[in-house]
Amino acid sequence: MKKPRLVVVGNGMAGIRTLEELLKLVPDMYDITVFGAEPHPNYNRILLSPVLAGEQAFEDIVLNPLEWYADNGIRLHLGKQVVRIDRVHRKVVADDGTEAEYDRLLLATGSMPFILPIPGKDLQGVIGYRDIHDTQAMIEAARVKKHAVVIGGGLLGLEAANGLKLRGMDVTVVHLAGWLLERQLDPVAAQLLQKSLAERGLGFRLNTSTTEIIGNDAGEAVGVRFSDGTELPADLVVMAVGIRPNATLAQEAGIHCDRGVVVNDTLQTYDPRVYAVGECANHRGIAYGLVAPLFEQAKICANHLAQYGIGIYKGSVSSTKLKVTGIDLFSAGNFMGGEGCEDIVLSDPAGGVYKRLVVQGDRLVGACLYGDTEDGGWYLKLLKDATPIDDRRDQLIFGETALGEAGTSGQSRAATMADGDEVCGCNGVCKGTIVKAISEQGLFTVDEVKKQTKAASSCGSCTGLVEQILMNCLGSNFQETPKTKAVCGCTSHTHAEVRQAIREHRLLSHAQAYAFMEWRTPNGCATCRPAINYYLVSTWPHEAVDDPQSRLVNERVHANIQKDGTYSVVPQMKGGVTNPSELRRIADVADKFAIPMVKVTGGQRIDLLGVKKEDLVEVWKDLGMKSGHAYGKSIRTVKTCVGSEFCRFGTQNSTQMGIDLETMLANMWSPHKVKLAVSGCPRNCAESGIKDVGIIAVDSGWEIHVGGNGGIKTEVARFLCKVRNADEVKEYTGAFLQLYREEAYYLDRTVHYIERVGLDYVKQRVVEDATNRRALFERLLYALEGLPDPWAERIAGSRRREYEPLRIDARLVAVEG
Repeated sequence: MKKPRLVVVGNGMAGIRTLEELLKLVPDMYDITVFGAEPHPNYNRILLSPVLAGEQAFEDIVLNPLEWYADNGIRLHLGKQVVRIDRVHRKVVADDGTEAEYDRLLLATGSMPFILPIPGKDLQGVIGYRDIHDTQAMIEAARVKKHAVVIGGGLLGLEAANGLKLRGMDVTVVHLAGWLLERQLDPVAAQLLQKSLAERGLGFRLNTSTTEIIGNDAGEAVGVRFSDGTELPADLVVMAVGIRPNATLAQEAGIHCDRGVVVNDTLQTYDPRVYAVGECANHRGIAYGLVAPLFEQAKICANHLAQYGIGIYKGSVSSTKLKVTGIDLFSAGNFMGGEGCEDIVLSDPAGGVYKRLVVQGDRLVGACLYGDTEDGGWYLKLLKDATPIDDRRDQLIFGETALGEAGTSGQSRAATMADGDEVCGCNGVCKGTIVKAISEQGLFTVDEVKKQTKAASSCGSCTGLVEQILMNCLGSNFQETPKTKAVCGCTSHTHAEVRQAIREHRLLSHAQAYAFMEWRTPNGCATCRPAINYYLVSTWPHEAVDDPQSRLVNERVHANIQKDGTYSVVPQMKGGVTNPSELRRIADVADKFAIPMVKVTGGQRIDLLGVKKEDLVEVWKDLGMKSGHAYGKSIRTVKTCVGSEFCRFGTQNSTQMGIDLETMLANMWSPHKVKLAVSGCPRNCAESGIKDVGIIAVDSGWEIHVGGNGGIKTEVARFLCKVRNADEVKEYTGAFLQLYREEAYYLDRTVHYIERVGLDYVKQRVVEDATNRRALFERLLYALEGLPDPWAERIAGSRRREYEPLRIDARLVAVEG
């Protein structure tokens, strides 16, 4: 029996996703032909920006290689643009004369970049940003040109600007609106984003209208002119001002169009044999430009092409989870609020975190997140399900974990998700689909899950969750895929690859690391240098070169810089214990150097705030105490209660335990700050339950909890094990911290490391494998052996010039009259 013929016009993500869904339902129903105007197989347009930035190659973003089409019996015409639809004879005609007859026709023609209708738009050096051809053109231009202007402060514009900046161009973003990403962010979040991007060297002109591209006699762009008469030099102009549905083909064929190809809830056009999905389609007056709605359309359309006839597309809840130049952003629903709405806001500009939730009645109707988007999926679920939030309103801003809805101690988020819960919003993949694929198809890696389910194959923000699901299903059989994000724009190498190279090839300095891994920027940047420095010194203690200039300012000067340019000094008080002599010295120093504030910190230490940089060395000298390490990615404090020595409820000597741990861990560098606490009884007065390592005394010994965090997003520590005595506390604690030091990525807190590898993995390495535990502990002790106190080094004269004020010789300064 002859198969019905299905012709797909458009080889992009929406059209091919429809075919994938169709082939799942009815693998052999249709004789399929696909026309693609580009000479490439289907690729992930979302990942064009990493290609521009040099983080990935085109081959890395191909979704369906040519073999996939052949394996599924699909007739593929690449580099052929369909120019006519003959609805009478039911056939399409391409620009080279190729014809294909159809019984069903699927239009997935996407969209076209909007080019401003201004003088100079046709000059050489003026391009849009929509496909791999545009991306390659920008890469070529960046090799020979210097000044770029990107018109448009939306997602594509910012990604283009970032990529061109990483390739060495001087870049300015020009935007008509008053803030960046006005469709995805509110003004506050946009301001934080702009500040962060400006720190990376991008320039901005907001509320600015472009009126002309200036050219030279050779027909090349040389500048941009604005409505206020000002100009900017520009030998490359990228227009990223929006898209328009590509509906010309359908319109010329007499198919009803209105700002796109009009479709009903089955994605069917006014011609019942013709369907449309993706950016070219107009459903209920909306043409969607994000990938998640396009894939939802693909699933419903495939259902009807398979003649199941049960799917209805009612539109999509607008949500966006983005990573703009490494900065996480999320928005959903009505995040701008309005009449009848209330805002719940958490703002920490210094910490780079902003959250705004919009509530109407007892429902969440919108969310805007900057910096910390971990709970974006949970907020979206509350929004989609119209879940009443009155009973959780006071904790809503702190996320799922704060409400105890992310699972009990020791359980990952993946372990507590229902099979129907969505994991990948871009591709509409739920947990059950992933679990089924893992068990039935024998998957062991994230890359295999991507290939079989499409989860984590678009924006990649759900990769960590997919890793957790794999770990839960496979246990020790899980094969970890190195972190897919490059360390920075200076390299395509991931954190895992960098650590592996340093370990396997005994790289001991920045110069060796950059040369061996062929760093694009010979001396690195502010993002990669501290990370490389940590990986070097933690992998090869006592051998690797610790580069002071690759450390953050607090670690360079061994004090905390304050907003007025002064510093705070925290002397060491092990376990929070001090004595009258130390207190007198602190008081004398405060008087002598006119220190404006002396404060007891939450970690049971005394903080001297407002110390001038030039006074730091003398302050340390007069204090005569060791550094409290309150400033770096390092051991911070070990907080204690008074324990059994004084408290009538105490069961163990928590104070001495805190002192012993702080002595053992002195001068320890780590991927991020590490805080410990020891409580002398289960009443937990030292707040051990929200520390990186929390130790709680019980009648028969000690409980050790790990992965807590009392920061802006509170994380409750998870139970690791119970031990009998103080020596075991030190061994198990030291082994866990060394595992974290050796395997966590730079700037990951312990909670993030545990989320990635799973608590079961940590228990297996630290608790269950005694030989490995002792080896980890011994490596930690070796790494910390003989490390000098940094304050003592400075008092002895090490790098003293760094602390001396800059003096200008008046004889060298010319003053105009």
